[in-house]
Amino acid sequence: MIRGRLLVVAVLTVLVAAWLPQRSVAAGDPIELNAILSLTGPGAFLGSAEQSGLLQAAEEVNKAGGIAGRQIKFNIQDDGSNAQTALTLANGIIASKAQVIFGPTLSAGCNAIAPLVRNGPLDYCFSAGMEPERGSYVFVYQVSSADSIGVDFRYYRGHGLKRIAMLTSTDSSGQVGEQAIDAALASPENKDITLVDREHYNVSDLSVAAQIARIKASGAQVMIAWGTGTPIGTVFRAIRDAGLDIPVTVSAGNDIYPEMKQFAAIMPRELISAGPPNIVLDTLPNGQVKDAVRRYVDAFKPLGIRADISEANGWDPAQIIISGLKKLGPNATAAQLKDYVSNLHGYAGACGMYDFRTGDQRGLTASQNLIMVRWDVPKDTWVAISKFGGTPL
Repeated sequence: MIRGRLLVVAVLTVLVAAWLPQRSVAAGDPIELNAILSLTGPGAFLGSAEQSGLLQAAEEVNKAGGIAGRQIKFNIQDDGSNAQTALTLANGIIASKAQVIFGPTLSAGCNAIAPLVRNGPLDYCFSAGMEPERGSYVFVYQVSSADSIGVDFRYYRGHGLKRIAMLTSTDSSGQVGEQAIDAALASPENKDITLVDREHYNVSDLSVAAQIARIKASGAQVMIAWGTGTPIGTVFRAIRDAGLDIPVTVSAGNDIYPEMKQFAAIMPRELISAGPPNIVLDTLPNGQVKDAVRRYVDAFKPLGIRADISEANGWDPAQIIISGLKKLGPNATAAQLKDYVSNLHGYAGACGMYDFRTGDQRGLTASQNLIMVRWDVPKDTWVAISKFGGTPL
């Protein structure tokens, strides 16, 4: 009898010993999230900051104990700013049965992988120029290019700027920008605004002097220059050399402190943009959004980083997905995460108040989350020059 009881105890001891380590290891395994970023190539100035945003968001949640006792770990791969490379990397991530993909950085990469994720995983693209299919597994960070241009035009109307010129790049991002400009020009409220010159350039061009000369001769009161990184520097240099002295409007993709420092010697006299609230913390009204922006800015101060729009590219999407994993559990499926994000509303982030129930896959509206800003050289920062939506102060 005693021997039988000892045998039972021994068996139970082995079973418990075998079970406990397995449970402990499972609970301690990191939650691995995948990202495809442009860490090299033309988009590297954005991709490197997006990487910081993702990693700092993970650092914040990990310091607080992680999710269900598990740490967040980002597996970040570099697509070299190449859409084909992004496609190859995405195929590998999808084969691993991942829940979510963050990125790519550029719209060409986002457009390339969108057909691959029709049934998941969830893809959170970081390019505002990408137009996702409504109800799809693709979500996009930031307000659309069309809505952003709409804010620019509202600002123009409020300041009597009726003659505009445009210079857009010929790549996919530039094409999206040009389409947005044409849509704004066709809108009834902009009937008094005229496009007096339409110019294009290749992102690899070393000079756009001829295009700028034609814009100067056109009598334009304001210019839209579409491009980011090195290409927009080429545009700035030509503007300076030609002595063109009109306001220059750029996309929010240029609201980056390192870029402003890099191009300080060739900066247009008046550089304006429809930007998110995270670059004008001091002028925001008190409330949830200002609190979220302050939390975002403060998170990067220990790293010696002045957080701008680029770190937010990674920060906000990471925070949104992390909030979903906290609610649904670490093993939430791609379908569950898609449903969670699609219905998320009243969520304050660094880019404003999110409401995904509109079905636009972005969760942000121009009227509530974009504000016209101007680069202030003496202050070395962006300052607000309109109310939200571009209406005059």
